[in-house]
Amino acid sequence: MSAATSGSGFGIRLPPSLRAERRDPVAILSLARAQKRNALDDVTVAGIEAFFAELPDGIKAVVLAGEGEHFCSGLDLTELAELDTFQGVMHSRGWHRVFERIEFGAAPVVAVLHGAVLGGGLEIAAACHIRVAETSAYYALPEGSRGIFVGGGGSVRLPQLIGTARMMDMMLTGRSYDAGEGQAIGISHYLVPPGAGLPKAVELAERIASNAPMTNFAVTQVLPRIAQSDRASGYVMEALVAAIAQGDKEAKRRLKAFLEKRGPKTARS
Repeated sequence: MSAATSGSGFGIRLPPSLRAERRDPVAILSLARAQKRNALDDVTVAGIEAFFAELPDGIKAVVLAGEGEHFCSGLDLTELAELDTFQGVMHSRGWHRVFERIEFGAAPVVAVLHGAVLGGGLEIAAACHIRVAETSAYYALPEGSRGIFVGGGGSVRLPQLIGTARMMDMMLTGRSYDAGEGQAIGISHYLVPPGAGLPKAVELAERIASNAPMTNFAVTQVLPRIAQSDRASGYVMEALVAAIAQGDKEAKRRLKAFLEKRGPKTARS
């Protein structure tokens, strides 16, 4: 692993609530409002959008983490206090735009979850492609008890992870899940001890970054859309993307190396 560089190192002006570093070819973006349990205010969300919109070409995977004891406690509720209905709609749509930059951006994203992963924190985690949870993580959607509704795409992404019925339960009753329960119902992909989340996420991000770029693009951009399409359309799209991927120069090089027994051994999960 190459040495990390301090500061953003990306030519992007980030607010104080975000910190970024580069470990070629991996970028690490950290929520840095530990005193607010990394609650997301408008300035932070705008900074997240700028970061993912301007990733340098050399960055092939991103790790999203939170400083302090918590990943993210959700929306900073002071942002909603003065909004009328139309402004509320536009506020939510802004979050949708930003989180889509994560889900359908230039590089796969690995989230490191620890401590509170609540409301909007769970929504931003759901927009990431891989989720590594430490055993301190716990999940909840407290919007129901506060008289509001999810607004960061949670009603679209979370049912795909845990099912609509579980999401209803979380919002209607205030039910929370601990890290082990979250792993069992599909929130996280990996469960690790406290402090091991970031190293594991960086390891996974480096493995992802070593894939052929076209393969990563197909997995993050096309696979979700195939999964939501009808079977016939999905089969056609799959065939087209498979042909495009195998025709790529990098794929040809890797296949040749494999056939000549020079390819790297498959890493264990």
